[in-house]
Amino acid sequence: MNRTKKILSLALPVLLVGSSAMAKEGPDQYPNGAENFLAGALPPPGNYFINYLGYYQGDYRDNSGDKVPGLKVNATFDALRYIFVSNHKLFGGDWGMHAIVPFVYQNMDTPFPAIGNGSVFGLGDITIDPIIIGWHFPPDWHITVGLDINLPTGKYSSTDPTDSIGANYYSFEPIFAFTYLNQGGFEVSAKLMYNIKTENNDTNYQSGDEFHMDYLIGQHFGPWAVGLGGYYLKQTEDDKQNGQTVDPDGNRGQVFAFGPAVKYDYKGMSFIGTWDHETDVKNRFQGNKFYFKFITAF
Repeated sequence: MNRTKKILSLALPVLLVGSSAMAKEGPDQYPNGAENFLAGALPPPGNYFINYLGYYQGDYRDNSGDKVPGLKVNATFDALRYIFVSNHKLFGGDWGMHAIVPFVYQNMDTPFPAIGNGSVFGLGDITIDPIIIGWHFPPDWHITVGLDINLPTGKYSSTDPTDSIGANYYSFEPIFAFTYLNQGGFEVSAKLMYNIKTENNDTNYQSGDEFHMDYLIGQHFGPWAVGLGGYYLKQTEDDKQNGQTVDPDGNRGQVFAFGPAVKYDYKGMSFIGTWDHETDVKNRFQGNKFYFKFITAF
């Protein structure tokens, strides 16, 4: 019971747009699995809007990968993303910027009467990136780099995980993404990220940095594309509280997810649907995530 209580006290909401399962001290500020088709191809100069509508459900897994009875979460989320790509060049690539504003409805069940179950709706943690650079190497390759900055704008409670949808810390995320798309329509895309977290000042808890990536292997034919995609996350540093490593073994999280993806293009718009099933999970929620993604230029 004490072990499970400790896990719960460190766990806060699932988040985010696109967010998914969270780990320990707060939700993932990046919505793992959000990017798939053409993840590394920055669009031509212009203004773009992407809407990520999703649903996540999962049960918490401990340091051994075992289910923690009674600790589960489900969340419906919608994230609004604006992308601007300019006519200016940086280092020979196109320069752009973006902002992501997520909204989340979360329901969390816990096994403890003193905490109970709870639901919450509100703004999640906003992401901005003032410097995105994309290169195109005809006919097959595209590369994009950036530095996302995640802001602690989401609702947060240091005492009630059922009433939180924000991480309550800043994080900085270097990004490298690529797309290979040949003339026959075969695609391989990946978005590689490294999340560097600051300390939660309300709890003196420092979540460990993480490597994570979205990936897709797919085939395009006419306006349609189908593929297998998902995401991978591995925490690379220990969690710490008051400067001391958190037991057991730094509370390091990990997850691998896979599932089908389909895309349809129509009159300058794209519609993408995905299902990601999570496996090999430790110190995180494990479940299934569904996305419906809408992309348009304006």
